[in-house]
Amino acid sequence: MNPSTFALWLNEALETHAGSDQRHIIRFSNNRDYAAFVRRIRRYSKSLPLLKQIQPLHLIRAISCTLRSTAQIASVPFIQSIETDTRIDVHAIQPRTTALPTSGLRRSRSAPTKTLIPWGVRHIRAPQAWPKSKGDRIRIGVVDTGVDHNHPDLRHCLSWGVNILQRHMLPIDDNGHGTHIAGTIAAFTKHHGIIGVAPQAIIHPVKAFDHQGGAFVSDIISGIEWCIKNEVDIINMSFGMRAYSRALEAAVLSAHQAGIIIVASSGNEGKQAEIDYPAKLRQVIAVGATTRRGSVAPFSNVGKQIDIYAPGENIFSTWMRGKYSELSGTSMATSHVSGVVALMLAKNPGLSPLRVKTLLRKHARLLIKPGKRIGGVKEIHALRAVSSVSK
Repeated sequence: MNPSTFALWLNEALETHAGSDQRHIIRFSNNRDYAAFVRRIRRYSKSLPLLKQIQPLHLIRAISCTLRSTAQIASVPFIQSIETDTRIDVHAIQPRTTALPTSGLRRSRSAPTKTLIPWGVRHIRAPQAWPKSKGDRIRIGVVDTGVDHNHPDLRHCLSWGVNILQRHMLPIDDNGHGTHIAGTIAAFTKHHGIIGVAPQAIIHPVKAFDHQGGAFVSDIISGIEWCIKNEVDIINMSFGMRAYSRALEAAVLSAHQAGIIIVASSGNEGKQAEIDYPAKLRQVIAVGATTRRGSVAPFSNVGKQIDIYAPGENIFSTWMRGKYSELSGTSMATSHVSGVVALMLAKNPGLSPLRVKTLLRKHARLLIKPGKRIGGVKEIHALRAVSSVSK
């Protein structure tokens, strides 16, 4: 079987497996065969419309499509690997959680009566860092549920983005999670509203998640590819899954090699020494969550693989339809870290991903329990991190 006949076979398989919901990521061994295959499906797309269901993943030389079985193509010589296109979810506490007083409930509110700096932004000493840096023009790709483009606290920071799920539409938030993340990173107001960690940073919304807060790994990979092509400085990934994906790791590695700093949440299962992917990948800054009292949040995954902790309990931020909401989760902690990284990069855009991770950890504060320090648990400190950066 060659790439041309493989395209024809795939069309027949899609016809046979109509109604199947099992998606797969199929990676090609080399660029030549992948390019030949892509040319074939473009050429046949009018006569064989089912081929339009195939999602190309150029970044990792792959495609995603729905097949009931991949047994017949497992031995095709130009196929490098096949894996399930796993479902992945945003990292916010669900209403059933009872670990916190608010139970992680989404409580929509009207605007504050005055300019408000949320407790997490104050706690990490971001306001003290603003005389040195406000994240001016640093570009952050927020791979999430989209954003409320009309929110008064976000209008100043929003730039072009993409809707991975429906390319002809704007990345409008229909869940709320992405708007909440964007607010913690870069919200700004002069009157009634909130201020985020890096109020002069730029948000590029990448809508890869649906209204339920779910996406496929292939959608995340497409989002990462968009971020690389559009030369963002930081990618915020407030989501995760338990299973390892070689395809996702390949995409993350490509972004890392492009010099993009990737920040991801560790997960909300309260696991000891176990965190979610993509935070678990070594190219990523893995983030755990802390409480107002400066202790590790009970829902946060913990372990040596977490690089830094940040506020994640009862975080007040922007919400859909111009409102505000309080959410808890390692997602919320991750947005604080992305904001601090933006402050650092605005002072020195040439910082490498490894250098940023090193400085964040070196200049963090150790979390303290009565009578002792917890080994390796470091909470982000914006002022120290920014002050450590030389121009």
